[in-house]
Amino acid sequence: MARQPPKPPTEPEQKPNVTLGALFEIFLTCGAVSFGGGVVAYIREYVVDGAKWLSDEDFLTALEIAETIPGTIALNMSVIIGDTLRGIPGAVAALAGIMLPGTILIMVLAVLWQEQGHNRAVNGFLLGVAAAAVGMLCVVCIHIGRKQLSQLPDVIIVLLTFLAAGVLRLPLWPIFLTIVPLSIWLNRPAPHRLERRPGEHIFHRGPRHHHLRH
Repeated sequence: MARQPPKPPTEPEQKPNVTLGALFEIFLTCGAVSFGGGVVAYIREYVVDGAKWLSDEDFLTALEIAETIPGTIALNMSVIIGDTLRGIPGAVAALAGIMLPGTILIMVLAVLWQEQGHNRAVNGFLLGVAAAAVGMLCVVCIHIGRKQLSQLPDVIIVLLTFLAAGVLRLPLWPIFLTIVPLSIWLNRPAPHRLERRPGEHIFHRGPRHHHLRH
């Protein structure tokens, strides 16, 4: 039998050509127009839907990492995305961009709060900002959830977490010790079923990889 010629190696996916100035501008805009936790919604809108630097899968991977390490999720996201696109200089540019508006705004508000903290109109405005942040986070959950929650076990994990933290108001440590290990086990990779490109490690979040997705 004739020997089959070897298949040519698969070329790794090329990263988009992103300048440091563009990174700074995008994250500066996100930091300037967002409220609280709602900045994640703006990051997704600008980076995924607008500039198309990342796919939804890549954004979700960055979000998962940002949620598991100490610090503010939005700042962690800026560092991770900036580093992914342009390395350490990109991380610095993205972090500087997203922090600058908030830093200036907080300094101004701190001065005004000393004089107007008792004003009912000011308190009402801050409550409205908090409501807007919650609404934007809900938008992110809906966008990501439509792609992520495709199997019954995923939905069960979300419902259990909501019930434990939101309804029963349990401390975080029993949730982490029970629901989190269960979720990790259900999403464990199956090495013999993974189709990896050169340079991707075994835990790469490409097409859904664990046994419940096949």
